[in-house]
Amino acid sequence: MLNEISYAAASKHFKTGQYTQALQTLNKLIDTKRDARTYALLAKTCMQIGMPEQAATSYELAYQQNGIDAESYLVDSIKLYYDCGQKDKALSLSNKLIHRFHKYPDICYIVGTILLERGEPRIARALKSVLMKSDSIEHVKLGARIAITTWDLFDPKDIETARLLLAKLPRQQAVRLMYLVFCREHSKFDAIEKHQPIIDEVVAGGETRFVSLDGTFFNLHWSGDEHINQLARSNTPAFNPEMSVTRRQLPHEWGEKIRIGYLSSDLFDKHATMKLIRRVLELHDRDRFEVTLFCHSAPDLLETNEADRSLWGDVVTVREMSNENALAEIKARNIDILVDLKGHTAGNRTAILNMGAAPIQVAWIGFPGSTVNVDLDYVIGDHHVLPDSSKPHYYEKFVRLPETYQPNDPVNRPLAKQVNRADLGLPEDAFVFASFNANRKITPQVAELWGNILKRAPNSVIWILHNSQDSRTNILTKFLAMGIPAKRVFFMKKLDFELHLNRITAADLGLDTFPVNGHTTTSEQLWSGLPVLTVKGTNFASRVSESLLHAIDVPELIAQDEAAYADQAVAYALDPTPLKEIRARIDANRFTKPLFDAERYCRHLETAYEMMVERAKAGAEPDHLDVPALPARSGPFEVR
Repeated sequence: MLNEISYAAASKHFKTGQYTQALQTLNKLIDTKRDARTYALLAKTCMQIGMPEQAATSYELAYQQNGIDAESYLVDSIKLYYDCGQKDKALSLSNKLIHRFHKYPDICYIVGTILLERGEPRIARALKSVLMKSDSIEHVKLGARIAITTWDLFDPKDIETARLLLAKLPRQQAVRLMYLVFCREHSKFDAIEKHQPIIDEVVAGGETRFVSLDGTFFNLHWSGDEHINQLARSNTPAFNPEMSVTRRQLPHEWGEKIRIGYLSSDLFDKHATMKLIRRVLELHDRDRFEVTLFCHSAPDLLETNEADRSLWGDVVTVREMSNENALAEIKARNIDILVDLKGHTAGNRTAILNMGAAPIQVAWIGFPGSTVNVDLDYVIGDHHVLPDSSKPHYYEKFVRLPETYQPNDPVNRPLAKQVNRADLGLPEDAFVFASFNANRKITPQVAELWGNILKRAPNSVIWILHNSQDSRTNILTKFLAMGIPAKRVFFMKKLDFELHLNRITAADLGLDTFPVNGHTTTSEQLWSGLPVLTVKGTNFASRVSESLLHAIDVPELIAQDEAAYADQAVAYALDPTPLKEIRARIDANRFTKPLFDAERYCRHLETAYEMMVERAKAGAEPDHLDVPALPARSGPFEVR
């Protein structure tokens, strides 16, 4: 007869389905016999009677006995802890398998999912190769999600990651869109020309549901249609309009000064956003405004900062805080207007805005479109980027500044110095077209347009910034296929800011991209005296250069359509005389027109804030606001 508290007795109870008796026997047994097989049987028994957390603990104890099956017990324990929602425990135990992850795609899936939820996609990338080799489609999907979440690392291997997923799911257009993100990043024109028409055809046929799975930022790069743009929301937080109603009804104590909070991960002087807004922050009237920066910038990027950030405002670091704790910091300062500087770009904390952070919440400068699914009252723009026709496509109300939506810092950036073309490897006797925009903005259609311009202007060359060797090869291959010899295509790499401004002077004409224009890139070219040719756009992202060219008073550089763009570019190359007058005007207007007048911009922005507060204090709902212009300047705002 079996001893009633023996392992054999417990095992017999378990095999005959007497799980309660087995549990009772095992609970008595482990008082005296704590070995791996006893704990493992206890775990299996707990699972049968609906006690998964106790099963997870029992498997963990079985693992701790260091038996032959210890690793398998550890794996079972991790899976159960994860399924029970004990993610910290699952992640902690997973570290014990870190050098064995290649054997356990299930554990990689768990760890990768947790890391993505915690906003640590760069750490999760170490798991991508294991996930992509798995037979599980869910594992492969997670590998692709990790890749798309870290797209800004510009890893060419991510193209293959997305291609493998598309091969497994060829009918899923959302996967095709993901694949196209990486193809655009590396100028893989052959794949774009194959797959983008499929997307366009499906959308033209009225099927747009899959667009909701596209990233809001990525969507801008293939669609200039504002209706399509506002459908994309894969990277957006949960939102419903009731959040806005509830937030605006919360009690709030207004002060003598308007308390502005700026929320961003770009609060260091090397970032493009700060090259635009830095001087505005420095010029805020501290007698009327209190300025707080809620900073979630990465520490390694902050280490590159050489500016005195205290001149921008009171800096509060929220990077390591949960959204709830960051919200508490914002509320503790009784912020009147919370300004989001990120929108749907990498590293945002837009979820904080959906938690009722401030009575007035505003989008400014970070994202060229509607920040969909986020509780925002206003978006700041101008009449060029936000015409009346765009109003139906935005949840936010428009606050339109009178002259330009884009601020620029004329004080903390150097004037460009003329450089010799020979020093840059450029021909002295050719007309040089230039593109300083990110490669993802160069669509096949834009590249073909440039190729046709080069064919019609035989004494011209094109000079293109490239972000990787793959992009360079792919761009050159595209031009060669159009019959443009390699000797007419020149490339440049990224440089430090001052050197970059200097080299711009070597070009004759900047060629803009669309549907996403140059933004900071266009104003940098104009600051360096280079005319930039653009096409009149159809959404915010494609109207930016139009706004900037108006703000420095060279509207003739805005072509009405692509055909006019090509004709105008060719005409300038064949006879550069008109460009000399335009360049002279850009130089003359640099310190007289609104584009680089940070002080004037700041006063307009402050008026906008006051108009917002006035409505809120009166209990009025947000509405479209047009800020009146200050009297025109009678002289330069700066002399250098």
